[in-house]
Amino acid sequence: MMGVHPSHVVGEKYIAAIVDGSQALAMLLPALGERQSAADVLATVDGLLFTGSYSNVEPHRYGGAPSTPGTLHDAARDATTLPLMRAAIAAGVPVLAVCRGFQEMNVVFGGTLHQSVHAVAGLNDHRENKEDDLDVQYAPSHSITLTQGGLLQRLAGGTNEARVNSLHGQGVERLGVGLMAEATAPDGLIEAVSVKDARAFALGVQWHPEWKHATDALSTAIFRAFGDACRDRMRTKAGYGAASAAATHA
Repeated sequence: MMGVHPSHVVGEKYIAAIVDGSQALAMLLPALGERQSAADVLATVDGLLFTGSYSNVEPHRYGGAPSTPGTLHDAARDATTLPLMRAAIAAGVPVLAVCRGFQEMNVVFGGTLHQSVHAVAGLNDHRENKEDDLDVQYAPSHSITLTQGGLLQRLAGGTNEARVNSLHGQGVERLGVGLMAEATAPDGLIEAVSVKDARAFALGVQWHPEWKHATDALSTAIFRAFGDACRDRMRTKAGYGAASAAATHA
């Protein structure tokens, strides 16, 4: 939203990661809810990236308590992404979910969220300092332990640990049914998930791999794998040209 003129936007860092990291065609998908059917969207794209956002999933979507006054929400995004992600995974359309998108993935599968991770006993403060320069905000801030034999560990070349940035206030409380924890933070908070029986690539990460993705081996591998999955999807559809399209949702 920009003043009196509603706008649909997506951060350039996500576009760059799709175009340069996934070698795919990036398109913005507006948050119009039922005004654009999931079936029509999925017939048009070969993959979906669900991006981060300053807004939080509305707590009534997962049976949570009312948010603290002043919490940013985006009802139009919730009305778009939640049913669309569910439909995409069921249809075998590749999905990569980042930060808010990761939290949406957990909600889609019936999971719940901590609305303020830093206020939960035993969990660390995973928020960034917004007064820091962006390079400091997005710098690696803690390690994650990768699940043995998981998708993320395979993308990481078999290593057991990686270091990631941390810029989130919410986090997974109860893991959704059908999701597999792919990585955890030192305090035990789930940092990545995959969909156990997905027909195609379906990965969610709590951190921001799109930030300077080409300088980090794991980030590079994530976006390359997503692009490869999009091209695999494209090859299964008749009447498409040589370019794979991955829609980014703001």
